[in-house]
Amino acid sequence: MATHPHQGDHQRGVVFPADADGNRSTSTLGRTVVAQALRETDPTGARAVEQETNWRSGYLEHFRRLIEAGLESPEAAYSIARSGLESLHESMRVAGSDGEESALEKWPTGGDEPIQGVEVVGNGQPVEELVLPYHGERLRGSGIRRRLEAWADAGIVEPTVGEAVGLILDNPDWLRLDGHTVAVLGAGAEMGPLPSLMRWGARVAAVDLGRPEIWKRLLPMAKEGAGSLVAPVRSGTEGALDESAGVDLLGDVPAVEQWLREQPGTLVVGNYVYADGATNTRVSVAVDELSVRLQGDRDDVALAFLATPTDVFAVPGEAVDHSTRAYEGRSTRAKTLGRPLRALSGGRLMRRQYVAGSDPGINDSMVPQQGPNYALAKRLQRWRATVARRDGALVSMNVAPPTRTRSVVKNRALAAAYAGAHRFGVEVFEPATSNVLMAALLVHDLHTGGGPKHEHTWQDEAYAAAHGGLWRAPWAPRSALGLAALLGYGATRG
Repeated sequence: MATHPHQGDHQRGVVFPADADGNRSTSTLGRTVVAQALRETDPTGARAVEQETNWRSGYLEHFRRLIEAGLESPEAAYSIARSGLESLHESMRVAGSDGEESALEKWPTGGDEPIQGVEVVGNGQPVEELVLPYHGERLRGSGIRRRLEAWADAGIVEPTVGEAVGLILDNPDWLRLDGHTVAVLGAGAEMGPLPSLMRWGARVAAVDLGRPEIWKRLLPMAKEGAGSLVAPVRSGTEGALDESAGVDLLGDVPAVEQWLREQPGTLVVGNYVYADGATNTRVSVAVDELSVRLQGDRDDVALAFLATPTDVFAVPGEAVDHSTRAYEGRSTRAKTLGRPLRALSGGRLMRRQYVAGSDPGINDSMVPQQGPNYALAKRLQRWRATVARRDGALVSMNVAPPTRTRSVVKNRALAAAYAGAHRFGVEVFEPATSNVLMAALLVHDLHTGGGPKHEHTWQDEAYAAAHGGLWRAPWAPRSALGLAALLGYGATRG
């Protein structure tokens, strides 16, 4: 979900806190939240965060430390998640149109016109089987199972992806999601499940900005599909639906909450929002506030997220062993080139990914170019998933594969790295493949109570992770990223 890309003098809705001079520092907020998240579990780590003088480049090691500190125990991981969320909600503010600011919890509920849902019912017949587009083919049944096995053997996905998707293949009637309303926040997102849900016959409450170009794409999709799409329209708004639909979550959380809490069936709040820069953190906090409010309104709210693969994760010992075998079995050419590159770079290039035998291992696939605001926006979603699971809510949180989305392609360095990634054991997916695969995993989770229950949150995150090979590649991702970009640059030119 794109939102206002600029940081102007006056912003409406969720904003970063201002200092005494009126400056809204994203770095100060990031340091404050990460330090507070670590304080109870890792006081030394918290002090290191507070003493960090260059947050824009130094954030990487501190976000890794959040994961490492959480491995101490399930309680430690929960403490980090809860403390980080509390710090965010206490720090971020809401700015009214009059310039007055308040705490998130005191966000005023009056003043705006209420939202009415306009339902668009599709004319199509439900697609009653899972069909996975892949490299120009449309895989079904045994073809999907073979592809999942091939991916698992190559280390592209965790083997449990096949287990989860296999249940969908065995129960195709699950695809309709009868008895649910899926609130797709960021309905126009390339990685979101809306196209698949429309084909399968689900009911979707679509939330995205009031931009006609978005709705001119979504509404025909709904009409041609087999489900129904409910579009938000302000009371009293006139004109064609594609011109009048839409809300801005940055400023409209109370109105969206009132609308969604009345939706029929089990309510699934799916977070697929994205924006550039600091706005990504703002809109992610807005979604989190909306989610918390809806959980307070209803006792049947499920939460859904897509975790980015370019983050830090604890990974199973089996993934570490796979990576170790790949490193030890690398070609003579790779060994010949790797040694001088490591020596000349002071060990930064072509490093092996794990210490052999680690269980769990730590996969650090963070990409510096994405920046600390992106890291915080994605981490707060993982924190909310951790806390919600502990509190008994149904949560669908799945690691999505690296994918050639528009937001990736427009980042020249990341696009080049993705173009060269296959040389280092990483498969970058096309959006059509990722979209269907991740929508299928969402359906699996909603029909299985959020999937298998594990002792520790890292195990929940590792289940059915479609990481594209980042977890099982022989080399530490950042140590190969620059070379992948160099090799892939030619493919992105023109």
